[in-house]
Amino acid sequence: MSCCPLLLSAASNRPNIVVFLVDDMGLMDTSVPFLTDDQGEPKKYPLNDWYRTPHMEALAANGIRFSNFYAQSVCSPTRASIMTGQNATRHHTTNWIHTNRNNRGKYGPRKWNWEGLTKDSITLPRILQENGYQTIFVGKGHFGHMRSEGADPLNLGFDINIGGSAIGHPGSYSGDYGQRGNHPVPGLEAYHNTGTFLTEALTLEANKAVTAAIKKGPPFYLYLSHYAVHAPFHTDPRFIEHYKGKKNGRAPAYATLIEGMDKSLGDLVAHLQKLAVAEDTLIFFLGDNGSDAPLGEKTGHTSSAPLRGKKSTMYEGGTRVPFIAAWAKPNPKSELQKQWRIPHGMIDPNNIGTVMDLYATVLDAANAENPSDHTIDGSSLKKLLTGQADPDRRQEFLMHSPHDRGNAEDDPGRNYYTSLRLGDWKLIYQYFDETPYVLYNLKTDPFENHNLATEKPEKVQQLIGEMNQRLEAQDAQYPVKDGKEVKPQ
Repeated sequence: MSCCPLLLSAASNRPNIVVFLVDDMGLMDTSVPFLTDDQGEPKKYPLNDWYRTPHMEALAANGIRFSNFYAQSVCSPTRASIMTGQNATRHHTTNWIHTNRNNRGKYGPRKWNWEGLTKDSITLPRILQENGYQTIFVGKGHFGHMRSEGADPLNLGFDINIGGSAIGHPGSYSGDYGQRGNHPVPGLEAYHNTGTFLTEALTLEANKAVTAAIKKGPPFYLYLSHYAVHAPFHTDPRFIEHYKGKKNGRAPAYATLIEGMDKSLGDLVAHLQKLAVAEDTLIFFLGDNGSDAPLGEKTGHTSSAPLRGKKSTMYEGGTRVPFIAAWAKPNPKSELQKQWRIPHGMIDPNNIGTVMDLYATVLDAANAENPSDHTIDGSSLKKLLTGQADPDRRQEFLMHSPHDRGNAEDDPGRNYYTSLRLGDWKLIYQYFDETPYVLYNLKTDPFENHNLATEKPEKVQQLIGEMNQRLEAQDAQYPVKDGKEVKPQ
């Protein structure tokens, strides 16, 4: 890798950095309101009153959150984007990676990147590692299939790997974490059959790793990537009393997974404070795709209400995720925090952030540089995170899904689509639909109720041109039917 480490004289010039990633956590899976009213003020909806996330509330009160932060609509593409700074269109992991078979789908690109990340990939932790950071991975990896190099995070720039492998979800959240069945979580044998829930076990291990890193000498980079709140929706018994009798089905179990994740966040922050390094630690909290909450239909206004859709769909509920940036313990007198003066309790209702931006933002915070020969699609969020305007920022998000993710090629809203959000407008192209265009104005119709494609054909054609320009620039791969690539037109 052609990367020149930036040598700094003192670790105090650079913060410890935590990326706290929650699997399948959408924008509405929290008591923290991320949506805003017409004045740009946070607005609560019923789902915000259903979930209990006090530690997320505390983190948001100490920092800034985005109303419009986008991830890929399923997990592996997002995870590769965080690691590389590239859109899935460019790194070509455009679908979730099945552990042991190529799941391109009936018409999916033949050369899509099922292999995932490799030892030769330029990755965020590898650059940080070369710049003197101790790099710690805890939790779900899903960077490659079972026989790939990416199955082991140690191949990708991490010094420590706890629990990471090729699996996309655990066999179980309790007992032996799936060791006697499918999808076993590796490396947690000490917790087997102790009654320790998986989320808690990973938190305990993360705190141990942080303690060891501080003893060795900062700075450290911790990527804590929880298996929660992905299915199976097993009840975290520590929290079930909060939800009994309030909703039917699996919704209470899902809510306990959310609250367990939130406790993990609180325990980590408390541990950083106990070690007296909270003032030196910058936390980025986010989800990896839209919600998969077991509430209602896939494409309606249910599991992500009032947003439409959920995980894997082309709607906002499939790609909007929570994002919070904050110091673990704010201190305006801290010399380190003066470099990143993050406002308290602020919400950005307008600017668009994406998972591709995290790579550049973390490197910026670490005073490290992206290799000159590595193209990225994100940019640093520093100006926005410190409450400044960034007039040069591109307000857009391209979501490319040339695969089927349902059980049939005609599963509405989930299969073979590309979407482009550009400012207030969002265009969706459905590759094999008789009426392929879907157009929304998210300023006037934020919950995607009114398709304007027929009313505004000129806007459709403008955005199709913009979409194709970006797809070509990012070396997109397209669905293949009858031996030919199918492109938006």
